Amino acid sequence: MPAKYDLLLKGGTVVDPSQKLNTPRDVAVQGGKIARTAQNIPAEEAAQVVNVRGKIVTPGLIDIHAHIYEAVTNNGVNPDVAGVYAGVTTVVDAGSAGCDTFGGFPRFIIPQSQTEIICFMHIARTGLARTPDIQGPGDVNLDATLQAVERYRPYVRGIKARMVSPALEIMGIEMPRLAKRAAKESGIKLMVHIGDTEKRYPADIIRELLPILEPGDILTHFFTANPGGVLDANGKLVPEAREAKDRGVWLDTAHGRMNFAFDIGKRILDQGLLPHCISTDLTVPGRQRTVHSMTEMMTRFLGLGFTLDDVVTMCTLNPAKALGEENRLGTLGTGRQADISVLEIRDGDWEVVDVVGGKLRVQKAVVPVLAVKRGQVFTAQWGPRPWGWEPDPASK
Repeated sequence: MPAKYDLLLKGGTVVDPSQKLNTPRDVAVQGGKIARTAQNIPAEEAAQVVNVRGKIVTPGLIDIHAHIYEAVTNNGVNPDVAGVYAGVTTVVDAGSAGCDTFGGFPRFIIPQSQTEIICFMHIARTGLARTPDIQGPGDVNLDATLQAVERYRPYVRGIKARMVSPALEIMGIEMPRLAKRAAKESGIKLMVHIGDTEKRYPADIIRELLPILEPGDILTHFFTANPGGVLDANGKLVPEAREAKDRGVWLDTAHGRMNFAFDIGKRILDQGLLPHCISTDLTVPGRQRTVHSMTEMMTRFLGLGFTLDDVVTMCTLNPAKALGEENRLGTLGTGRQADISVLEIRDGDWEVVDVVGGKLRVQKAVVPVLAVKRGQVFTAQWGPRPWGWEPDPASK
């Protein structure tokens, strides 16, 4: 008699905020779809059984801000290193390519990747192929961007703009306005990087930017310590930040090499404005210096006082909604795409560090175990790293 299911994950605790589940459940997969979640599904009903007892089973993690244009930009991470081999099933490339350079994604990157890739197209013509990305007004071409979005529409979910110098010195607020126009005329979202890493442009540019953002747009680097973040000179939230969230702008904390500070985050949280999404802003140098994957971001937010359910929501259900993919991703609902992450919560005593040297003690680390992408199983290739993850000798 043929097996009823292709795959059975047996014995884990399912944490699925989309269904308000945090309970022991088995998860059965058939034909690349979630077939059933229930207690004690018989092992003999499945062709492949994976014992996940003692592990956390969640909808597939979604990294809504990373850079994976491998071998095209000098900071692009291999998509599967960022993705399925780190327990992540979907990765969003946040503007590595612009209208002149985007063609490599559908031709070379996406077909070679087991991880699902969703892209935002940079408003700069060459994306992040060079630094700075905008060196003159001619580096932004609205008509060419609109044409490229149409040509590559199945792959492009939004437009990306970076509020950094020298782009702001050259074009000022006109740059994000052009990006918003490109997004609106294309019927897609806008994602905006805040925080001027060169620290040259007036910090109050944020108050001009935020009113441009419409419901469904994404503000990324919510915890940046660089000028142009959501806190004013007195450490108070600019009123436009709360207004943006109230009208439906998504707030993402992307870490990266230069735009995440625990102190800033705590001040924002203390004033009651919580992020919707957490992400890595993963790059090749970033993996070597700061965060290594989404599970390290999850660890940071557990350390900041968020519950496991909160953290899972911020990297499954919320990013799926922000991408307009909640009917397919971010859930273990029956009939949905079989994207699943299996994680271990490891107890210990560690110290994690942000991009400005701020330190945070954490007692729980999230470790990737498996990723299931459209029903195919991938084993995570690493756990907590030696640097930044060894127990503090003082705690022994």
